[in-house]
Amino acid sequence: MKRYAAAQVRTSRPAQAEQSNVARELVHPVDRHVGQQIRIRRMQSNVSLGDLGAGIGVSLQQVQKYESGKNRVSASMLYELANCLKIPVSRFFEGLPDPETTQGQQIITEIDEKIAYISTAEGRRLIDDVLLLSPRVRSRVVALVSSIVDEEMEEQK
Repeated sequence: MKRYAAAQVRTSRPAQAEQSNVARELVHPVDRHVGQQIRIRRMQSNVSLGDLGAGIGVSLQQVQKYESGKNRVSASMLYELANCLKIPVSRFFEGLPDPETTQGQQIITEIDEKIAYISTAEGRRLIDDVLLLSPRVRSRVVALVSSIVDEEMEEQK
């Protein structure tokens, strides 16, 4: 009987590990959004991962997990983050739709994709370079990009 129980435990451990891997891959869209907001606000404030971690009493790896949404941020930690970055806590939730709307999930996903791109080095470089242009040239760049997108969409059809 004990051998059977031990064998059963051995076979269930891989199943448990597989379940926990699946759970880790599923990040709630709001957690992802809040994490991206943390990253954006940190970068706007020119604060490094290490400095923010030290300011709130966690490691820089923990801050990375918060920013990716892999680890949820507690209410008290959001308060500490806001205090360290000198912003209101509500800033972390800007851009989220009203929970009572039916399109909330789709809007969150669209917002997260945009924020994710802006948070990359390429996205920041693009925005920095575009902002160096005059408003007239900037609008021409937007028109050029829009026409390229239109062409791409036509080719995909």
